[in-house]
Amino acid sequence: MASVCFYFQVHQPYRLRRYSVFDTDHNYFDDQKNGEICRKVATKCYLPANQCILDMIRVHEGRFRCAYSITGVALDQFAAYHPEVLDSFKRLADTGCVEFLAETYYHSLSFLYSREEFNAQIELHQQKMMELFGQKSTVFRDTELIYSNDVARAAHELGYKAVIAEGADHLLGYRSPNFVYHPPGLPISVLLKNYRLSDDIAFRFGNRGWAEWPLSTEKFAGWVNQVNGCGYTVNLFMDYETFGEHQWSDTGIFDFLYHLPGAVMSLPDNDFKKPSEVVAAYPPIGEFDAPHLISWADTERDLSAWLGNAMQSNALQELFNLEKAVKAKKDPELLHDWRRLTTSDHFYYMCTKYFADGDVHKYFNPYESPYDSYINFMNVLDNVATRIK
Repeated sequence: MASVCFYFQVHQPYRLRRYSVFDTDHNYFDDQKNGEICRKVATKCYLPANQCILDMIRVHEGRFRCAYSITGVALDQFAAYHPEVLDSFKRLADTGCVEFLAETYYHSLSFLYSREEFNAQIELHQQKMMELFGQKSTVFRDTELIYSNDVARAAHELGYKAVIAEGADHLLGYRSPNFVYHPPGLPISVLLKNYRLSDDIAFRFGNRGWAEWPLSTEKFAGWVNQVNGCGYTVNLFMDYETFGEHQWSDTGIFDFLYHLPGAVMSLPDNDFKKPSEVVAAYPPIGEFDAPHLISWADTERDLSAWLGNAMQSNALQELFNLEKAVKAKKDPELLHDWRRLTTSDHFYYMCTKYFADGDVHKYFNPYESPYDSYINFMNVLDNVATRIK
C-alpha cells in the first residue's frame, strides 16, 4: 500500500509600501500592489487549481483527497480583493475530501521569539478555519516547515496529533521519508515531506533541461508505486502557486495534476489520504530526532533564509522587543499591524544568499536589494514604536 498525501501551502504576505524615515502615515502596506498580486495569482493559480481539484474529487467519487495550509493573511486578502477564491475553497471543504491544517495566522517566526505569541496566532488561525470551513485540525505545520523536537513538543502540548516536517537527509540518514515517525519521547506523529518527488513537480516539471522531462503521470505514478514494500506514504508538499504561477499553464501542469490520481490508483493498492488519515492508518515506525531547527527552504534546509545575516537578526529582535508594549496598549489596529510585520516574508526579502539558492531569493524579492528591504522595514518599525509612545 502506498498512500499519496498531497498538502499545499497557500500564502500571500502583506507587502509593505515604500516607507521613508520621514513618513508618519500609519498605513504601512501597499494595498494596490497586494490587490494586484492577489488577483493575478487567483486568476492564474487559485481559481483554476481549485476547480481542477474539485473536478478530481468528483470524477474519482471522493477517492482523491488532499490538504491545504492557508495562512490567515492570505484569507484576509482573498476576502478583500477576490472573494470568489474564498468561495471556491468553501466548495472544496464541503466535499469532505479536503483538510485544512493548523499553523500561525500570520505565517510568522513567532516560535523562535515568543511562545505566547506563537500560541495566540495558532488559536486565531484555528478560529478562522472553524469560521470559514467548519474544521478544527489535528495536524500542525509551522511556518515554512520549521521544525525541531521543541516544535513537536509545543504542538503536542496544544493537543495536535501530528506535525509536518521536511524529510531532511542529514536527520534521516539511510531511512526513508515514506514512513510515519515520532519525536524522542513524545506520542505525536511526524509526517515527512518526500522532497525529491515533491520538487519534481514544484521545481523541475517545466525544466526542459531535466533528464526526466517531460514528466508524464504514468512515469510519476510508477515512481510512487516503487514505494510499495519500502514505505507507507508519499508526502507531496509544495506551494500551491506551483500550479499556474511557478509552473505556467502552458507547461501542462494542470493536465498533469488532473490525470495523476487516475494513474496512481490504476496501480494495485495505491490511494490518496489526508494527513489526519495517514496518521490514523499508519503508526510511527521509529524516532525522528531533530535537536536543531530545520525548514524546507533552500539546499541547507535550515533557517538561514530568514536568519542568515545581521540585518535579519536585528530586525526580528527589534520587532519582538516591541511585543509587550504593543499588547499593553490594547489597540487592536496597532496589534494587527505589528502582527502583519511578523510574517516571515519580510525577513526573507533581506536574505543575502546568492549561491545555490540565489535565483530563488531574487525571484521573490520585490526590493532592489536586501538592504533596501531592511531599511524600509526598520522605518516602518520605528513608526510603530512612535505609536506605542
